[in-house]
Amino acid sequence: MSAPAIVPPARIGFVGLGKMGQPMARHLSRAGYRVLAHDLDPEAVRRAREGAGAENPGSLRAIGESCEAVITMLPDGNAVRAVALGKDGSGDSLLAGLSRGKMLVDMSSSSPVGTRELGGVLAGRGVGMIDAPVSGGVRKADDATLAIMVGGEAAAIERCRPVLEAMGKQIFLTGPLGSGHAMKALNNYVSAAGLAAAVEAVLAADRFGLDPVRVVDVLNASTGMNNATLNKFHRFILSRAFDSGFSLDLMVKDLKTALEVARSTGSPAPFAEACVRAWSEAQRTLGPGHDHTEVARYWEGLAGTELRKK
Repeated sequence: MSAPAIVPPARIGFVGLGKMGQPMARHLSRAGYRVLAHDLDPEAVRRAREGAGAENPGSLRAIGESCEAVITMLPDGNAVRAVALGKDGSGDSLLAGLSRGKMLVDMSSSSPVGTRELGGVLAGRGVGMIDAPVSGGVRKADDATLAIMVGGEAAAIERCRPVLEAMGKQIFLTGPLGSGHAMKALNNYVSAAGLAAAVEAVLAADRFGLDPVRVVDVLNASTGMNNATLNKFHRFILSRAFDSGFSLDLMVKDLKTALEVARSTGSPAPFAEACVRAWSEAQRTLGPGHDHTEVARYWEGLAGTELRKK
């Protein structure tokens, strides 16, 4: 018999309270869940207490002991593994507190291969796992309309569905454990490729004498339209705001994960290889800590032209 769905007022652990994690934890609280929060940044924990009414038990083990499910929203799979198992298999960890029948929900952008390895370790202790990365950025995290790509056993997903529905609007079942992370990485590859192509095209148009604002408007009314032209150019690039909330470092990491997925399946991916090279060079040139829309600055540097509203 399948375990019952995890519904309010169940306790949900939330590890990783960054720009995405804060609003996601807040929506769980508004749905009636009791949120137990953890982050290395004390200020992030304070904001979660104030904004989501979250509790902070003080350790990962305590969160594992108290919660029916624990969500991780961390930079990468290595961070998730360290939180779940402890660094080098020792120290404070979720697994020290998680008991048989509880769930780990990894909503980070992790490596699919690493996710399956971690799932195997947890299964050996009777702890379930699903991967449920998200798309939509901070704006959709704020209004709980994220797209969520979920991999794992069907019964485990159904147990966690009410939790996911508190944070997202569209829930896509992608297949076995790790498939959600594969889908997320491949989605971000397509997104990054579209942004790079659009930057090159708008730069060429600008240098030819066209108004960049008009160029983007025409693309959005034509077959060249993509997510970057619709949602990023006017708001983040031509405005010079560069504050979409998703980092260049994470985009490069996701691109490398997408290429890993392609190579692991023997799929030809020459364009993905070129995209990884270009974005990696942009990352090296610009340095760490930049928003991913600032990749336009790299192409601007190559062209000697700055894209602005005229």
